[in-house]
This record gives sequence, structure tokens and C-alpha cells, in this order.
Amino acid sequence: MLTSVDTDLIRVLADPLRLHIVTLLAKETLCTTHLVEETGARQTNLSNHLKVLREAGVVETEPCGRYTYYRLRPDVIAQLAGRFADLAESARHAADNKRACP
Repeated sequence: MLTSVDTDLIRVLADPLRLHIVTLLAKETLCTTHLVEETGARQTNLSNHLKVLREAGVVETEPCGRYTYYRLRPDVIAQLAGRFADLAESARHAADNKRACP
């Protein structure tokens, strides 16, 4: 079953720009400048989305001079994927279970 933490994480990842950021970070660690170039988003908008991802524990930061690099935390994504895999497995078994109407 999905927990409230899982539900919050789903909401965080449901935003198209944040999902795009996560997809980019799944391929490589990027700084804000790279993410602005890749997404076409304004820097302030991008920074707000990165803050949400950071607070949700999806990404972590690495300061490098005057830049901040962002990397995806694969364990968080894997944990959520595991929850969905559990739901799918439960649904496979539930296909034969039909509750009778009163």
C-alpha cells in the first residue's frame, strides 16, 4: 500500500518540469546552468522546482565553486518503483477476487 510519503513523492514527480529534471539527472549530474539550457525554463522557476525536489529527497546537491550540481538519488526512485511493483503484484492476485454485491 502507498504511504502518505509515497503520495507526496508522486505529487512532486507529477509536475512535467520536475519529471523532466529527474529524467535529465538520471543520465548525469548537472548544474543549474545546464538544467536551464536543457529545459528552457527560467532560472528562478527552475530553482523553485529544484528546491521542491531537494526537500522531497529526490535530488541532492554538491557545491562546486559558484555552481551547485544536482544528482538524482536513485534509492528514492527505486523505493517508489518497488511500491508500484507491489501494487501490480497485488492486482494480479486480486483479479480472481470479486466481492459479491449485497
